Amino acid sequence: MAFFLKPSLLRSSHVNYFRPSRLSSLFHSLRQKGRTDVIGCLGMNAHHFSSLVDVSEFECDKLYDDTRTTKKDAALRLAISQLSGDFGEESMLSLQKFFGSRYAPVISTGSLKLDLALGIGGLPKGRIIEIYGREASGKTTLALHIIKEAQKLGGYCAYFDAENAMDMSLAESMGVNVDNLLISPPDSAENLLCAVNTLVKSGSVDVIVVDSVAALVPQCELDSLIGSPQTDVQSRVMTRALRKIYHSVSQSQTLIVFINQVRSSAGSRDGFGHMDEVTCGGNALQFYAAVRLRLVRMGLLKSEDKVTGLAIGVQVVKNKLAAPMKMAEMGIHFGRGFCCESEVLEMGCEHGVILKDGGIFHIEGRICSSKHEAEQYLMENEAVLNKVVEILRNQLFVQV
Repeated sequence: MAFFLKPSLLRSSHVNYFRPSRLSSLFHSLRQKGRTDVIGCLGMNAHHFSSLVDVSEFECDKLYDDTRTTKKDAALRLAISQLSGDFGEESMLSLQKFFGSRYAPVISTGSLKLDLALGIGGLPKGRIIEIYGREASGKTTLALHIIKEAQKLGGYCAYFDAENAMDMSLAESMGVNVDNLLISPPDSAENLLCAVNTLVKSGSVDVIVVDSVAALVPQCELDSLIGSPQTDVQSRVMTRALRKIYHSVSQSQTLIVFINQVRSSAGSRDGFGHMDEVTCGGNALQFYAAVRLRLVRMGLLKSEDKVTGLAIGVQVVKNKLAAPMKMAEMGIHFGRGFCCESEVLEMGCEHGVILKDGGIFHIEGRICSSKHEAEQYLMENEAVLNKVVEILRNQLFVQV
C-alpha cells in the first residue's frame, strides 16, 4: 500500500525520523536486537508520525459552492445545443433519454419461468438475442413462442428460414398466426442479413427470427466448387453485417433473434475431459447479443410409457439487463409447445394465486381434485389461464 504525504508535511522538521542517520541506526538495531525490537520501534515511530498531522491544514479546504454547479449546468446545456446545431436533432444528447426510460419494453418468451429467470419479464425490444444449443433442444419452439407473444400484442413478425425446416402446421398448432407472418427462404447470407437490416430500419416489424446462423451460406461459397478452400468467410460476413444491424436496431424497437447451433471444439476440453462447445458464425454475435440463451435437453416427458415431449433447461448465459447465469426448467409437448398450464399451476400455487389444499386445487372458483385435472382445466379454459398469468406477471414483474 502506498502512502502519499502532503508537501507541507514533508517540509516539516518533524520528519527527521526518516533521515539517513535514523535509517542507519534502525538497520543496525535490526542486526543487533532482532526483529521484535525493530517492530516495536517502527510502531512507536509510526504512532509519533501519525500524531504530527496538523488539523488546521484540512480546515483550509474550500466549501461546496452552488454557483459552480449552476455554471457547469449552463455550460453542459450550451454544449448540448451546439451538438444539436452541428449534427442535427437525432444525434443530440438528452438527459431525459437516459433517466426517463429505466425499464426496457419486453416481449414475453411464453414461459413464466424463463421470463422470471431473465429478470425483466421477457426479452428486451431493440436488442439482439442469441438462442443456441444442440439439435432437438427446443430452439425453434422457443422462437415460435416469442413470435406468438408478439402477435398477441398486435406486432408484425418475420421468420427467415435458412435451414428450410419450417413446419407451418406445427407453428399454427402452437398458436402462431401464420397468415400474418413474413416467411422468407434466403438465397445467400449477404441477402438475408441485408433484408434483416432493411426490416429493422423500417421500424414496422416487432420480431425478426433468423433460423439459423449455421445455415447461412455466403455468396462466394455458393459460386465456388464444393471443397474449395474458404477460410472464415461466414465469420467475416457476420462481423460486417452485425455492425450495421446493431446500429439500426439501437434506433428501433425490433427484437432480433438469432438461432445458432453448436459444434464440439476438438482443440480444447473442459476440466472433466469433455470437448468444449462453440457456436457457429464467429465471435461477433456473442458480443453484440444483449441476451444469450443456452438450451439443454434434460430428459423425456412420458405418459403411460409413451413419449409425449421433452424436458429442457434454459440457461441465461449472458444478460445485459439483469443478473445472468440463471436457469429455467420447463417442458415441451410435441405439437403444442411449452407446457404453459403446468408452469402456471406451479407458480400460481407458489405465489398464492391458486389455492392448494392437499391434493385439491382452487382455481377461480373451480375445485380440481388432482394436478392432472387442474392442468386439463387450465388448458381447456384459455380465459382463466390468461387471467392467472396476468395476475402472476403483475406480482412478479415491474409494470411500466
